[in-house]
Amino acid sequence: MSVDIESFVRDIQDFPKPGIVFKDITPVLASAQALDAAVTQLAEPVRDLNVDVVVGAEARGFLLGAALARELGAGFVLARKPGKLPHETVRAEYLLEYGTDALELHTDAVAEGARVLVHDDLLATGGTARALCELVEQLGGTVVGCSFLIELGFLGGRQRLAGYDVRSILRYDDE
Repeated sequence: MSVDIESFVRDIQDFPKPGIVFKDITPVLASAQALDAAVTQLAEPVRDLNVDVVVGAEARGFLLGAALARELGAGFVLARKPGKLPHETVRAEYLLEYGTDALELHTDAVAEGARVLVHDDLLATGGTARALCELVEQLGGTVVGCSFLIELGFLGGRQRLAGYDVRSILRYDDE
């Protein structure tokens, strides 16, 4: 049985601020069938990349990222907001479509030469993913791909990730 994942994505108008249409994936997560289909569809196109570690961005990147890592037989690394990781960290600041933010990784989270898949639930402007790619490379890892459940094509995130293998399951080209 095929599951239409897009039918589980809910649009929330004016969140987190006026003019933004938030793509809510909580209905995807709440459905066993949609969740299974999402993880399977995220994993299939990247199986051949021989991923050692999936890095997931806080917070929604944790949700599917850990399941994706398990599906790929890879480890999972948390990319957290500043001050949330208990060990020594590296940090990158980046622009969002509606502000600025920063993420940190533990300095020992990515082994030298590790093949890393960067994952988040949504690709918008590409700032979060670009920051994660830079952190992975700073630690000596190799970014073999970037994976997203949803891509907002009209915000140009894919262009900001030029040079990286970008994969997404659902793409929206209209605001």
